[in-house]
Amino acid sequence: MAAVETSRGPRTYGNWRRPTSPGILGLGSIGTALLLAGLILVVIVVMIAGLLEAVIVAGVLGVVLLAVLTKDSHGKNIISRAGARAGWWTARSRGTHIYRSGPLGRALWGTYQLPGLAAPTRLSEFTDSYGRPFALLHTPATGNYSIVIGTEPDGAALVDQEQIDIWVADWGHWLANLGDEPGVEAASVTIETAPDSGTRLRREVQMNIDENAPAFARAMLGDVMVSYPSGSSTVKAYVAITFSAAQRLGGKKRKVDEMGRELAARLPGLTAGLQATGAGAAHPLSAQELCEVIRVAYDPAAAVLFDDAHAEGDVPEIVWPEVGPSAAQASWNGYRHDSAYSCTWAMTQAPRGNVQSGVLARLLAPHRDIARKRVTLLYRPIDAAKAAAIVEADLRAAEFRVTSTSKPAARDSLAVRAAAATASEEASGAGLVNFGLLVTATVDDLEKEADARAAIDNLAATARLRLRPVYGSQDSAFAAALPLGLVLPKHIKVPAELREKL
Repeated sequence: MAAVETSRGPRTYGNWRRPTSPGILGLGSIGTALLLAGLILVVIVVMIAGLLEAVIVAGVLGVVLLAVLTKDSHGKNIISRAGARAGWWTARSRGTHIYRSGPLGRALWGTYQLPGLAAPTRLSEFTDSYGRPFALLHTPATGNYSIVIGTEPDGAALVDQEQIDIWVADWGHWLANLGDEPGVEAASVTIETAPDSGTRLRREVQMNIDENAPAFARAMLGDVMVSYPSGSSTVKAYVAITFSAAQRLGGKKRKVDEMGRELAARLPGLTAGLQATGAGAAHPLSAQELCEVIRVAYDPAAAVLFDDAHAEGDVPEIVWPEVGPSAAQASWNGYRHDSAYSCTWAMTQAPRGNVQSGVLARLLAPHRDIARKRVTLLYRPIDAAKAAAIVEADLRAAEFRVTSTSKPAARDSLAVRAAAATASEEASGAGLVNFGLLVTATVDDLEKEADARAAIDNLAATARLRLRPVYGSQDSAFAAALPLGLVLPKHIKVPAELREKL
């Protein structure tokens, strides 16, 4: 009996699609409706006022349509860029881009409350069915509750490709199952790299060193404790899951105690599912741990103090109203907060074509030009009832663009095949998830800002991503990249669905 070995190439992933809306001249459904309404208005003006007035109205309509259709490499049209600039000017005129807290700050209560989108959040702590304390974050402005899970990723070093493929498949199943979880609105994965202070290494060596060891061995261990932490870094991963306060649309919103009791029973299942995805030992963060994470994010200099306190066994108790920065100031393309300066980029285009599982490896890895780097993947799972309608509408929109012209572009023909593949996969039981990506680079010296920006541009190219700085909203983007479970579409005045159909 002969054994036949079959070789296959590396597994690839792709077919990410942004939902489109049918329309003419590159416009969406709302833009097409505005065009037709404008043409009708021009005809009415000709009949009532005259030809000159109609020409003026047609010129104004043409300028508006030109502003909608003229887009840059990131897909932003003139209207969206002008709106961002106007919002920034308004924020500067009102002084809302400057934040001062503490006893001498502008806040009347004299605490170090979080600024911006995270200001109204409230923190409480409960215990799950395994006896583990977990932090429950409540955002009254959007009616959401969030829990944060800390993980210890195994990494892909010395791991077979088959095992990596299994992890990726299990991660896809975990995301698809979130659409079936009652009340889940969003999820985020935050990978943070930061310099290692060396406190844990010193503590481990000092606890295990033998007093009777040779002097040479003791001297060697002493050199290791001094030299090894230099240039090394730590990698931490957090998963935040956001739930709606109402069990169903239009239902009664649940209180904090009700959500705490419900999530206490559901949390063990969520953490157990994460362990199968290569996330390692997953455990919910307690209120103290979450406070330390957010405090260090706004003031990286406090990381050494927390590490030393943990080494001494005397951890300072910190409460939620004290985790914010004492001073913060947002600029057009950056954010200064306490002892550091940060810039946040947003993904405007996912990798085109097919990619392998390690496409984000270099982006997630530590970089010598960036003191602290935070990469956050934002997910919004869609339940099965809405997913079918979305993929079918996207398929019809792609077919409309092809049939609306006698010579369709190659990209439009390819979009039809991709939309058909997505609809087929959804019909066979696959989940549908909207996703985005935020990258925050933090430096402790303003002179290193240019190096950090250049490093992110190079890393984005290796990941085949198109990133754009979040101009005019750096403070909000910085908060959204933290493991707080903020749902950004709920904080904007113009709904995302309306902007996509324009």
